[in-house]
Parts: sequence; C-alpha cells; structure tokens
Amino acid sequence: MTIARGWRTARDVKGPFPIRRDDLAELNDVFSDSFSDRYRRDGMVGVRVPHLNPLVWRYAMDDAGAGAMLWRDERNAIAGFNIAHMSGVEGWMGPLAVRPDMQGIGLGRIVVQSGVEWLKEQGATVIGLETMPRTMDNIGFYSTLGFDPQRLTITLVVTALGQVRPARLLGRLTPAARDATMVAITELTRRVRPGYDFAREIEITDSLSLGDTVLLERDGSLVGFALCHSVPLVEGRSRDELRVLKLVLQEEEDMHEMMSAVADFARRSGTRAASVRVQGEYPDAYRQLVNGGARVRWTDLRMTLAGYAESRPERGMLLSNWEI
Repeated sequence: MTIARGWRTARDVKGPFPIRRDDLAELNDVFSDSFSDRYRRDGMVGVRVPHLNPLVWRYAMDDAGAGAMLWRDERNAIAGFNIAHMSGVEGWMGPLAVRPDMQGIGLGRIVVQSGVEWLKEQGATVIGLETMPRTMDNIGFYSTLGFDPQRLTITLVVTALGQVRPARLLGRLTPAARDATMVAITELTRRVRPGYDFAREIEITDSLSLGDTVLLERDGSLVGFALCHSVPLVEGRSRDELRVLKLVLQEEEDMHEMMSAVADFARRSGTRAASVRVQGEYPDAYRQLVNGGARVRWTDLRMTLAGYAESRPERGMLLSNWEI
C-alpha cells in the first residue's frame, strides 16, 4: 500500500458517481478501514471500527439523494465517498472517507469540496461536519478548506425507563392525525429555526421501520418532538441503544421532559438506553440532563464553513445530529 501511494495521483481517480445500493458492501469496507486507520494513527491501535447496519446506510443514502457520491480508482474500486445531506437550508456532510491507501494524493480535498459545492447549489445557508476533537490532522485539514471550529457536541446517555403513560408516538397515530401532526412538526421546526425541515428524515425513518418520532404535547398543541432510531447502528448487533437524530423544542426547559419520553420509548422498543447529542450552545438543556442522571459518552467537534455557520434560535432549541 505504501508503494501505491507513490505512483497514484488524484488524476487517476474518477468521479463523482452516485452511490447505488449494490455499492453498500464495498462502501462499508471502505468506511471501516478508513475510520479504523484513523483511530490507529491517533494511538488507539486496538480499535477496529465495525461495519454499519445496511439499513442505516440506506437511510443515509435515501436522505442524501444526489448528495451521496463516490469516487473510483483505476481498478474501479471505491476510493472515497461523501454523503451530503440537506434539511431545508441546513447542509452537512457525513459520513465521508478516503480509503487508507488512497490518502495523501489530494483526493480528500476533492471529496470535501465536491460535497460543499453540491450543498451550495442546493441553497444551503448552513454547511458543516463533525470530527473527533483530538484528531489534529482532521481539524487542520478541514481548516485549510475553509471550515472553522465551533462548539463541542456532547453525547449523553440516559437509561431506558418506562413511564406510567406511554410516550406519544407519531407512528401510532391514525392517518388523519398523523398528517395533521406532520404539519405541526414542520411549523414548529420553522418557528424555532426558520428554513429548517426534518419531514423527509421522519418519512424515511418510518418507511424503513428504523424507529419513530416521540411527540411532546401540552394543552393539545405540539411543543416538541424527537426523531429516534431504535435499530442497531452496527451490523449484527442487538438493540442496545436508541439514538436521537433530530430534536426540536419550543422551550429549552422542556428538555428533561422530552428525554423522559424518549427513555420510555427506548424501554418499550427493547433497548437499554437512549443517547442524544447536545450541542454546546445549549448549556441549560445539558445541565438538565446531567442533573437527571445522564452520563457523558463521547464528544465531537462541530465545524462549519466560513460564512455558513449555525445560529442559535432566539427561543427554544434545535438539535440536529450531523452523523447517521
């Protein structure tokens, strides 16, 4: 592989091409090899990143649409890929990777810049990604491409715990009630963060049976929702943790109540815990969860393209997971 780096150049790579479903097995290999190599270079030699659940890949592809792109080497093998997502005006990239033996030839720059250009063409006003805060190489690389480091995203885990009254779920509503609630979800999202829209992610989650959307209502009105995936993230694993991908609240102080409902859904769906990724601009919500017994699991560094940064809502809160 070291010899291969010596003669390859970015000109030997073709793309981007759209990612097809029959690419998923090879894509999973590139993902695992690339991220395992990244951990090794960070000093975590024994870590092997497992393959992701094929259903999770399908969700990522269906969500990204034409933003799911890959590049091929001279043997037609996948050399790198980028999955760029749009949620209204919010654009983000992930996962993205370059095969270890194809690194160092400029392909990574092409992969990232292609995703950025696609997001700009779609009208994104926010463009970002997340990386590990200890990985100086990644932070430096993305910085040379115009990305600025922002706040940490902190993954918190709560124990699955049932409530007397089951959490209200979008998937258990009648068709008419579901349609009305989807309208309310869209309206709430746009009130909290104008231009954002998570309806597509909710519909794909439902169509692939990946999880459900937990609803928080007060006096007959929707005041919050959390899009959750209960299927295993890793291929071949059991259901051990429910993941919150998107969360919107009319008031930040409702975070504890919202996550209590999510914990109830986790318990009833057969998972032992629920995780949520809280961006650092919401210290009150973070403190609510920590005071309620949530445990810190992981941190990621959020980076945004210069001129395409996020802004905190004037009222309420919006959490958008920039990983699948």
